[in-house]
Amino acid sequence: MESFFKQANLWKRMVIFTVGLLVMSFGIVLLIQANLGSAPWDVLNIGLFNQLGLTIGSWTIIVGFFVLFLSAILSKTIPKLGALLNMFLVGLFIDLFLLIPFLETPSSVIGREGMFLLGLVIMGYGMGLYISANLGAGPRDSLMIVLAIKLRWSIPSTRLMMEAFVLTIGWILGGPVFWGTVVYALLIGRIAGWSIPQCEKLTTYFLEKKWRKTESIEGNINNREANL
Repeated sequence: MESFFKQANLWKRMVIFTVGLLVMSFGIVLLIQANLGSAPWDVLNIGLFNQLGLTIGSWTIIVGFFVLFLSAILSKTIPKLGALLNMFLVGLFIDLFLLIPFLETPSSVIGREGMFLLGLVIMGYGMGLYISANLGAGPRDSLMIVLAIKLRWSIPSTRLMMEAFVLTIGWILGGPVFWGTVVYALLIGRIAGWSIPQCEKLTTYFLEKKWRKTESIEGNINNREANL
C-alpha cells in the first residue's frame, strides 16, 4: 500500500515538473517575441535557427542533448530522467507556443517592454515550479555542476563563463543580443530567488496534504480490517 502511495506521489511531482516547464517555456517565448534581447542560451538557439533552419525548439533539444552528453562524459554518469525530459519538453513547448498566431511582437516599444518583463517573471516562476518538483537538474545546470567540480570554480563563476561563451557564439551566429539580455542577466537570479522558495512551499503543501489524506484513508482501512 505504501509503495502505491509513493508512486502516486512521484506522478504528482511529474505533473508539477511538467507544468513548471510549460510555464517556463511560455516565459521564454514572451522574451523571444518581445525582440529586446534573449537569454544567452536562447540567443544561441535563435542564432542556429537563423543560420541553419529547423525550429528554435528543435535547436533547444539538439543543443540540450549535446550539453547533456558532454556532462555525462565528464561526470561518467548516466543522465537522469528529469534532465532528459527537461531537454525534450522545453523544446517542444517553445515550438508550440511560437505557433500561437496572436502571440506576436507588439508594435509599440511599451508593449514590447511589458511583454519582456512579463516573460521574465513567468520564466522565473516556471523555473521555481519545475525545480520544486525535485526531479533533477536540466542539461545546462548538470554541465555547470560538473564543470565547477572539474575546474574547482564556484558555481556563479562557472555559470558566468558558460553563459558568456554561449552568448558570444550566439551573437556571432546572429542571435538577438540587446539591452534585454543584460536585464535578464541582472534580474533572473533575483526573480528565481523569490520564486523558488514560494514554489517549494506550494509543492510541499500540495504533496503533504495529499499524503495526509492517503495516510488517513489507509489508517481507516487498517482499523476496519482489525475490527473484523
